[in-house]
Amino acid sequence: MLTLPNILTLFRIVMIPCFVVCFYLPLRHAELIAGAVFGLAAVTDWLDGYLARRLGQLSKFGAFLDPVADKLMVAVVLVVLLQARPELWLALPVAVIIGREITVSALREWMAEIGSRRKVAVSWLGKVKTVLQMVALVLLVIGSPAPVDWWFNTLGVVLLYAATVMTLWSMLDYLRLAWPDLVDS
Repeated sequence: MLTLPNILTLFRIVMIPCFVVCFYLPLRHAELIAGAVFGLAAVTDWLDGYLARRLGQLSKFGAFLDPVADKLMVAVVLVVLLQARPELWLALPVAVIIGREITVSALREWMAEIGSRRKVAVSWLGKVKTVLQMVALVLLVIGSPAPVDWWFNTLGVVLLYAATVMTLWSMLDYLRLAWPDLVDS
């Protein structure tokens, strides 16, 4: 069913190749365009959920597609950034964030199979992690021209590491909640 929230989620998926193309455009301010594309996608992440609840348009399709769209967009941005800046300071949080997303997705799928999906529902930790991550990635993508370049990058790195800490914390919390079911099976 194509509701407005689901259309926004699909739009976010369409924005993934748009982001990649914009990031690699041979233009002077390509990073600003790519940052705006990612920023718009990040806003639709919040907006689709808000509208789904507000308009009473929650759907199984939306519940499936929304986290997929989020994970795809974030993973692509992280990989593109790492390709552009292949440095240890960036590789570590990229590995942690992508690894966490795979782990938590697998954990949620397994918990759903055994009828315990509610134990690993999205928590406030995951929401804080997402906000920190989105803001950090926008700042790192923009990497705007001097003299604010240093501030954008420094703040982006600080927020990325804060998001990485929240990423680990939320993953450990989900594993803690699921642990009784993991060891019982």
